[in-house]
Amino acid sequence: MTRVVLAAALTAIGIASAFAQQPGTRPQFTGTSTVMDGKDLSAARRSFDAAARTYWHSHDNGQLLLVEKGTMRVQKRGEKMRELTVGESDYTGPNVVHWHGAGPTEPLVQINVGFGGGSKWFEAVTDDQYNGKR
Repeated sequence: MTRVVLAAALTAIGIASAFAQQPGTRPQFTGTSTVMDGKDLSAARRSFDAAARTYWHSHDNGQLLLVEKGTMRVQKRGEKMRELTVGESDYTGPNVVHWHGAGPTEPLVQINVGFGGGSKWFEAVTDDQYNGKR
């Protein structure tokens, strides 16, 4: 019986030490958080001159855009054009046709994150679309 109690105690200590925090560190998570494979992710920075923009396009697995510098204009087909400023972001889901680019008066630096797959390109964005006119 003593051996069973000793074995159980050592097992409990072993499990507790596996989850114990290292000395001098601070907790980083509550609950379970697992690092996932990011092989399909891509990230890039792109600059646009004032008023420069993409053509209408879509991404097979979506795209995340973040404004690092300047003002960004974004529009999803069928929705209103929106302006984003430094620190703001926009997510476009898979196969949603959209465009994005710089505001009219200053350059833009964007960070774009892709989730794998390809892109499909369509027609140019008209000046009326760029200026938010329907």
